[in-house]
Amino acid sequence: MNTHDLPKMFYSYKEGWQDLIQIHPTVSRLCLTYVVPMSLIPPAMFLYAMMVAPGSVFPALVPQMTAFEAVAVAAVFFLAELAMVFLMASVIQQMGDVVEVKPTYEDAFLLAAIAPTPLWLSALALFIPSIWVNGVVVAAAWVGSAALIFHGSAPLFRLEDRSQIRLMGSFVLMAGVIAWAALMVVLALLLSIIIGLR
Repeated sequence: MNTHDLPKMFYSYKEGWQDLIQIHPTVSRLCLTYVVPMSLIPPAMFLYAMMVAPGSVFPALVPQMTAFEAVAVAAVFFLAELAMVFLMASVIQQMGDVVEVKPTYEDAFLLAAIAPTPLWLSALALFIPSIWVNGVVVAAAWVGSAALIFHGSAPLFRLEDRSQIRLMGSFVLMAGVIAWAALMVVLALLLSIIIGLR
């Protein structure tokens, strides 16, 4: 995927999406070249926030989290992110029944991989140690992810009817919100386990 195509994909049903459809990357290639690098951003920024500005965005742990503990949490969170992309692809594929289409797993994985891009990039806001700034950035990232979901559903699943696009997009967005909430629960549980083991 060309990075210059990404901004167009937020507002267009064709720009960028058609290029991806023509390239038709395999699941393994897309995972290795896009999902894995993007999934590394939130754990890396978590480590940065915990080591450089503890307590500014995430709750302060007393005593402060050690480097080993922070790396362990980041590693498990990274694996959970990867698993969630594959799970979301399966859910999206099954959701095709809602609008009477049968997307391939590759097409479903493509949407599951591209849609969370703004959320992955929003973790870069952790360079600013403010919970309010990070909250605004995450909210904007959700708007961006929603735009990618709605604009990607039509070309990837060959939907023509606007009501079908809205219906499919709404279901995928709802599943995405649940998946994101699950990831936040995983992060909270990991932090709780670290505190409990002290």
